[in-house]
Amino acid sequence: MEDRYIRVATTLYKIVRKPLLSGDFIEMRVVWNYETFRRDHSADIKPLIEKYDGFCCVPSHTNYQRTIGTFLNDYEPVEIEPQQGQFPKVEAFLRHIFGEQYEMGLDYLQLLYTQPLQRLPIILLVSKEKNTGKTTFLNLLKAIFGANMTFNTNEDFRSQFNSDWATKLVVAVDEVLLDRKEDSERIKNLSTARSYKSEAKGKDRNEVEFFAKFVLNSNNELNPIYIEQGETRYWVRKIPTLASDNPNLLSEMKKELPALLWYLLHRKLTTTKESRMWFRHDLLITNALRKMINHNRNKAENEMLQILAEIMEVEQLTELMFCVVDMVSMLDVRGIRVEHPHLRRILQHNWELQPVPTSQYYSTYALRYDGSTERKTATGRYYTITKERLNAILLVC
Repeated sequence: MEDRYIRVATTLYKIVRKPLLSGDFIEMRVVWNYETFRRDHSADIKPLIEKYDGFCCVPSHTNYQRTIGTFLNDYEPVEIEPQQGQFPKVEAFLRHIFGEQYEMGLDYLQLLYTQPLQRLPIILLVSKEKNTGKTTFLNLLKAIFGANMTFNTNEDFRSQFNSDWATKLVVAVDEVLLDRKEDSERIKNLSTARSYKSEAKGKDRNEVEFFAKFVLNSNNELNPIYIEQGETRYWVRKIPTLASDNPNLLSEMKKELPALLWYLLHRKLTTTKESRMWFRHDLLITNALRKMINHNRNKAENEMLQILAEIMEVEQLTELMFCVVDMVSMLDVRGIRVEHPHLRRILQHNWELQPVPTSQYYSTYALRYDGSTERKTATGRYYTITKERLNAILLVC
């Protein structure tokens, strides 16, 4: 094969084909130098050097252009040619991953393929079970998008050097553990960022247009990443165990990808754009997401919810009145000491409850050290919570 060279700005590259374990080859650019180029080729027979003013990154899978003006597109084409046909293996697998949200899952893949610049929610697949297909889903995305998808580690997100993934379409982590709040804030901000500072070792930082989508996997169903109440950027799904173990599933699905891509090009979306992440927030709420949000509530708030739920269930109440001092005493019974201002912030900010304007007589229940309850009367600026409101707080996302 004839040697190929390109010059981008003032840097010379040789185009090489790197062999893969699968037996395929991937085309790569290797930085070359002119002295080696002259040694390799005689003066009268030199390969043509394609010249570009610089790199750009313009993602497209349906109207791909390698050269845009005088710039070389750093985004790679998808090698799979769409072709009408059936994809039963892929369909069954996607139904396994997305369950009752299967059509939304297809919308996600369709948007990823046809509108790569559209912001999409952070997908988080969780399960403590084995053989669920979480990693196979990542490998399926890799089979579709090739070099435009990369696998990161948790440390990669914390590193200042990010040039290897800052221009990718999909960034995946197979065993995510980003349970620090600053980690969560960073990935949330990246999921909606329009530009990002790319930095490589020994090079200056460079601002690039950012359009990556994040797909995360974890065996931890409670806190693989910090998600707090009101967060709208995560789509969390608990994945069940596959009905059967097929070691050839990925290779069988790869054969159906032309049919899948043809279908994604021609199907009608079942959702419309209703947020910056396309999907309306309530469509992304799952039991797996609620479980994480409840786990990430602070200990005092979680205990308060449990105490109120227990009292209302035991006493068969539809509403309960209490003052801050009552709750402080009940938390103390559970071995939790908390300041009054902190409880007021939970009640008024998190739960959106307000006390009566003036001190009044009320009847309530107290929690004893043996776990039983007792009725008592008191005077104060009490709060009232209904069973309906309590359930809503427990389910809020």
